[in-house]
Amino acid sequence: MNTIKSANPPWKRANTDWMRDAHWGVMTHYMADLLSSKEPADMTSERWNRHVDGFDVPRFVETIASTGAGYLIFTIGQCSGYFCSPNETYDRLVGVRPSRLSQRDLVGDIAAALQKRGVRTIAYLPSTAPTKHQEAVEGLACTPAWDASLCGLEPGTYVRRQPVDERLSEFQRNWEAVIREWSLRWGKSVSGWWIDGCYYADKMYRHADAPNFRSFAEAMKAGNPDSLVAFNPGVLVPVICHTECDDYTAGEANVMVTPCRYHVFDRFIDGAQFQVLSYLGDYWCYGKPRYPDALVVEYTKYINSFGGAVTWDVPIALDGTIPDAFLRQLSVIGETISKVSKSNERT
Repeated sequence: MNTIKSANPPWKRANTDWMRDAHWGVMTHYMADLLSSKEPADMTSERWNRHVDGFDVPRFVETIASTGAGYLIFTIGQCSGYFCSPNETYDRLVGVRPSRLSQRDLVGDIAAALQKRGVRTIAYLPSTAPTKHQEAVEGLACTPAWDASLCGLEPGTYVRRQPVDERLSEFQRNWEAVIREWSLRWGKSVSGWWIDGCYYADKMYRHADAPNFRSFAEAMKAGNPDSLVAFNPGVLVPVICHTECDDYTAGEANVMVTPCRYHVFDRFIDGAQFQVLSYLGDYWCYGKPRYPDALVVEYTKYINSFGGAVTWDVPIALDGTIPDAFLRQLSVIGETISKVSKSNERT
């Protein structure tokens, strides 16, 4: 991993005390390509808007708040290009009509309602354009290639430009502009961001000049300078801080991570708040609870014991319903962590 010296003033991380004090949170993957297994393969904008409009925000917010979770990581969208919040910058760049972005600002509605209940919202977004929507990939300039059919070759054949911009600088500036619009709209109702797929950091982000990790983080913090940002390098054990611009660790894990010979848990990892993210089901947003209550509770307590936070992913239905088996387990976590917190306050 390269270390880059920048001419900019040293990056100042946001205060993460609220995440430490929250102890734990919930994640849901509300995405068209995961939730539409019973729908035709050709999801349409009309159908997507119908689903988003049918999302019961008051019930969902009551559900999350009732578990005792301190925050929610909620997806804006991912690979399909169907996002649950409108964005004029995105639509201008992509140029697809009707838009795959919902007319309803579901993320904004949820964040505002959760804020009233004292629960924070963290927005989830990939680091790249939606890979399953070719028009978006091209419109956002998220490719160093161009369609060779323009010069008479087989349609669908892609030829690399010369020279190739491996940093995808044009795309990064476009994506930052899209994110900045969302951030400015939501303001302080959104308290953080979790950015997925930052696998090629040395090529794309670890540079002294923008676009880079810093400009990416600044776009996310445009509407709320106190927002917490995490860039996900993928499943890595031990959990790492990916960049100095990480306010907290992305912490993606398929199993419960534990200290190893070369790594001791602490509240901070290279200056970033320690946070672990895993799923309670068989996989992300899928299956039945795979762990007994006692194990989930004790693991959460253990990570909390040195100031870390744990986020548990659970399935979600198109209307915002969380299956009863997961809701029950989340409630057990919340009840126990609340008792531990109150006991620590007394002592």
